[in-house]
Amino acid sequence: MTTDELQSIFEMHQAMNIEVFYWWCIAIMFMIHAGFLAYEIGASRTKNALASGMKNILTLASVIPAFYFVGWWVYNAFPNGLIPIEASAALPWSASMRPDVNDMGTGIFFAAFALFGATTGSILSGAVIERIRLSAFLILAVILGAGVWILAGAWGWHPNGWLLTKFGYHDVGAAGVVHAVAGFFALGVVMNLGARIGKYKNGKPQAIPPHNMPMSLLGLMMIIVGFFGFLGGCIIFNTGDIGWTTIYGNQTNLSAFAFNTVMGFAGGVIGAYLVSRDPFWTMSGGLGGIITVAAGLDLYNPGLAFVLAASGGALMAKVGNFLEQRGLDDSVGAFAVHGFCGFYGVVLVGIFAAGFANVDGIPDVSFTGQLMGAIVMALTGFIPGWGISYALKKFNILRVPPHAEALGLDLVEISARPYPESEPVNSNSPLGTRSGFSTTAPMAKRPDIS
Repeated sequence: MTTDELQSIFEMHQAMNIEVFYWWCIAIMFMIHAGFLAYEIGASRTKNALASGMKNILTLASVIPAFYFVGWWVYNAFPNGLIPIEASAALPWSASMRPDVNDMGTGIFFAAFALFGATTGSILSGAVIERIRLSAFLILAVILGAGVWILAGAWGWHPNGWLLTKFGYHDVGAAGVVHAVAGFFALGVVMNLGARIGKYKNGKPQAIPPHNMPMSLLGLMMIIVGFFGFLGGCIIFNTGDIGWTTIYGNQTNLSAFAFNTVMGFAGGVIGAYLVSRDPFWTMSGGLGGIITVAAGLDLYNPGLAFVLAASGGALMAKVGNFLEQRGLDDSVGAFAVHGFCGFYGVVLVGIFAAGFANVDGIPDVSFTGQLMGAIVMALTGFIPGWGISYALKKFNILRVPPHAEALGLDLVEISARPYPESEPVNSNSPLGTRSGFSTTAPMAKRPDIS
């Protein structure tokens, strides 16, 4: 073989290695959604368990095609702000958006970004369990997962994004681009959706405990497993002699990510436990800790990452309780874990990594740039979250009516029961079947929720 032929084979195998790496990142990211499904089923009461699970299944099935038709183009068209640039190659009918034996990159990166988008929808899902209409939720999830977050991604993650080129914005693990945006979007929705019936009595919050705390804890751990795929998708596997870089072109490696991901998890758990002593908040602290250090995964000393994550886990629980005391029923603390920790994590980079040199003449990391980026992410999430949910509320299609909420969303929107064997025996049945569990009788008519 000639030298040129050997070089061609070598380059082909390098491209295949890149493709395989992101393929498995995508597969592991699906664990995030299995985790959210288990987490929210456990956090719901039994009458709402299946409805909570169905929201997560349908989030994936709705956001992925929406991202194909719209979201990938948004990312490529809006790095400069709200005026699009030419990005015809990202349109769904272009040659690059279909199987091509000579293109080993576009499909794999599209799929990874689509899973990031679905994650934002799942973050919203937990905040609104037990009272939102499934149709309204899917409208909000698609807008968030295929439009809102990726607009923020175009500004803060794209190599030419204006937050990067003008302010040196640094957010390698998507603490702001994904988590802050989704958390603040969820906050806006919760403000219009209102609290669950029975959550407040004489203005004081009442406990609505999960029906299956072990399932919720297991679900949270599955989310954290999935985050290793998520964070793997945030690092760039380059060809040639460049090696690993961040999405901004700075050199890094998976070893740096590994140090600070596991230290972030441990710090978050300990911080949340010391403040709350609550199993739900403690396990959520692991996720909050990772998000707190995600923006600076490539920069922090692991000891510093542990301390910062512990502070994020501790503050996260306080923020969740603060919102609850003010009448905001965020059912699983989604804003505290994702919105607050994402915002906080972006700002922390400006405090502890100020002066870090970016590449290609991009401004250095600074406190001002990070604060500006965090505020942009918060507003990019909150404004459409509040505005669209307000419009749905005015059209009376945001929330199920009180009688439907009292019956439970499994009955009125799913027509199925999660634990039918626990239903009381129907003594009027000659076969003694349990109510709602006959395998031959037709399903009971759904109550009217119009």
